[in-house]
Amino acid sequence: MTANNILLVIYFASLSGLIIFGSHRYFLIYFYKKYKKVTPETKPLVNPYPVVTVQLPVFNELNVVSRLIENIVKLDYPKDKLEIQVLDDSTDETQKIAKESVEKFKKENINIFYIHRNNRTGFKAGALQNGMAKATGEFIAIFDADFVPKPDFLKKLMPYFTEKSIGMAQARWGHSNRKYSLLTKIQAIILDGHFLIEHTARNRSGRFFNFNGTAGIWRKKTIESAGGWQGDTLTEDMDLSYRAQIKGWKFIFVPDVVIPAELPIDVNAFKTQQGRWAKGTIQVAKKLLGKILKSDSPLKVKIEAIFHLSSNFSYLFLMVVSLVLLPAILVRLNTNNTNLFIIDIPIFLLGTFSIAYFYYTSQKELGYSSWDSIKYIPFLMSAGIGLAINNSNCVLEGICGHKSEFVRTPKCGMTGKTAKLNAIKYKSKKNLILYLELFMALYFTVLFYLTIRARLYFLTPLILLFQFGFMYFSVSSILLSFKQK
Repeated sequence: MTANNILLVIYFASLSGLIIFGSHRYFLIYFYKKYKKVTPETKPLVNPYPVVTVQLPVFNELNVVSRLIENIVKLDYPKDKLEIQVLDDSTDETQKIAKESVEKFKKENINIFYIHRNNRTGFKAGALQNGMAKATGEFIAIFDADFVPKPDFLKKLMPYFTEKSIGMAQARWGHSNRKYSLLTKIQAIILDGHFLIEHTARNRSGRFFNFNGTAGIWRKKTIESAGGWQGDTLTEDMDLSYRAQIKGWKFIFVPDVVIPAELPIDVNAFKTQQGRWAKGTIQVAKKLLGKILKSDSPLKVKIEAIFHLSSNFSYLFLMVVSLVLLPAILVRLNTNNTNLFIIDIPIFLLGTFSIAYFYYTSQKELGYSSWDSIKYIPFLMSAGIGLAINNSNCVLEGICGHKSEFVRTPKCGMTGKTAKLNAIKYKSKKNLILYLELFMALYFTVLFYLTIRARLYFLTPLILLFQFGFMYFSVSSILLSFKQK
């Protein structure tokens, strides 16, 4: 086989990989539509209410920590049955703000405690496990610093635990600053798809799904029986979720309970968050996939776990396609195999239309108009392509066992599009990735010019998706670096 043929095989094999992962989304949409009306039964809460410990893991969150505490103490639940733990690993003035807030509400006879660690051993998982050792509650509710639950949160979710086999109930994330920018709108659509379609499909069809680290409640016994919080992956929530469900605990997703939170407005923070999730998922796959396959779980659970935990491999396929697209085109131009070009668009559409339809469905289900559901899809797809370098690097780190710290996502304490930002003290880190993204943006700019010269006009929409994705992230990161100087 010649080098040119090997190149084409790699190219089409990578496209096929994208098709496999993309097509899986059709199954999720099917399961969602089939089971979305299959709601779990609940019984009203009756006295005596169980004790609930609310854990608030915090690390350098000066912009939002006081708002968080003020909202949590407003939870509508018997005060003698509610315990609040502020788990503060902060190294900055967040400590002072959090302590003052705790002391203020202690004077109002609120059962609230400030717990500070001098190290970040185990990161968020370590903080949660440390707090759980002191917790008196039979149930543990968890909120990240930027979440703003309504007072009725506990009374809406606790009834699901009347069945003794229920180990965790997860609410849906909302987006307080959805309309702030193109970036936040794209993120909102991505998370809407993840929560509404993926969680509903997996949970209601009897497959495993995961706690999302916040806006949920655990039965304390579930955490303990599954081995507790462990900090050996960057997605401690997914890790514990799978360990608990392997043990036989059932989870509940409650899409009607929506907890607003802040989306990253900093493109570098967004990339860091996405990379952490990608790497953490691969770490969980390495740690638990073998145990899942050897467990007594049904075959449908095992198959879905494979797709769920390996889904970020799609970024590697996307990265290969990005790199070999130009030589693959040149090979066919030089050998007059231009008829093969008619294969590219159908194959790419097979892999991408499923993604577009997946997110379109989520927006329609949430009540958005057809136009509102469609108009951001091209930008969303470009954003997915633009993340390929960042997330591929993180996936490879996860595969190779490269250890890294849990990098928090900076919060600004904002809401809505017109709200004023607090002083942005926390600057996101820049790295070599943005320069590689800039190179790929220029690479696809050249490729766009060549396709026009070769009159391969039907390839230009495909090229522009790649070009815009890499250009958006690289240029946005560079412009941000100037603002933060």
